[in-house]
Amino acid sequence: MATPLRFRVSTEHWTEGRVRAEIYRALDANLGATMASPWYKPPAGYQAKRFEMDNGDVALFCWNDDAYWMGNTETPKTLWGTNKVTFDEAPDPVSEWAQRELLAQLYEEDPWLEETPKLAWFFLPVFLSKDGRETTREFFREHAAGFPDASRETALEFYDDFLETGVLDEYRYVMASKLGTSEYLNLSRMSATMSEFTVAKLLSEQGYDVTPEIEISTGHSIDFRVDRADAETALVEVTRPVPPGDRAANSAVTAIRQTAANKTSGQLEEHGGGVTLFVDCSSFTDQQWNEIKTATPDVGHRPAVIFRVRPDGWLDGYTKGSVPVELPDEID
Repeated sequence: MATPLRFRVSTEHWTEGRVRAEIYRALDANLGATMASPWYKPPAGYQAKRFEMDNGDVALFCWNDDAYWMGNTETPKTLWGTNKVTFDEAPDPVSEWAQRELLAQLYEEDPWLEETPKLAWFFLPVFLSKDGRETTREFFREHAAGFPDASRETALEFYDDFLETGVLDEYRYVMASKLGTSEYLNLSRMSATMSEFTVAKLLSEQGYDVTPEIEISTGHSIDFRVDRADAETALVEVTRPVPPGDRAANSAVTAIRQTAANKTSGQLEEHGGGVTLFVDCSSFTDQQWNEIKTATPDVGHRPAVIFRVRPDGWLDGYTKGSVPVELPDEID
């Protein structure tokens, strides 16, 4: 499976003649390619070229004392073995230029993303990845970021507003990569990824600093560590049950118990306690959620937060055990 977009860095000497001979001709021979000037002025002191392939792939190359390649296409042989760096790790002028080029490409292909520019920027590494560029955009476009019975506009605005706060900017690659770069759409996994964004939103709004992917002594990673000056550090794991109609479980209560059991019989059990489990029931219908809220079942792990959120801001939920983090008033 291809990975999110990253620069390849070459420290060799480059000229336009070498770019044409070793990059353009290789791409053109294999895929059919056009080499042209970039859409936007390259970074000061750099020369740059834009490559557009007949199959819709695109790539950028700029060079000075060092050279930076980025594309959702095959890597020319001459650049094999070079180191990879993220947008944050590359020089700011190079990173800003490349992102401007790629965002323009993204907006040309999917203009609806212009309405949520922070979301488009945040997920750019997967929105234009080699294998995931169709499926990730389809997930937001056709499946409202995992919210059933919600409009795309409302769902995307929900996450765009949160990402606009910048609390996850430092962890952009970690979090965007969780959405996946597969050419096959996995709705349940992608929806579960967005549950992590939802929980991060709920906790950051309570004043917590949220740090994702915390490695623990068992070799597993816990979704978040949350910190606040007036509170003890807490660990949070997030899970998202699949609704009964999409699984073998014959009721909403059974569905959340089965999903929680998968977590508690694995990494949470091995960790031996100290992790709060957030069970996101946002894929459930009103009727299914009412069944859960009426029964308020245990999920086999304490402390636990069982909740459901809608992108218009509606929130409901309940807890089991002594939850070590402050929660919104809507969660009993």
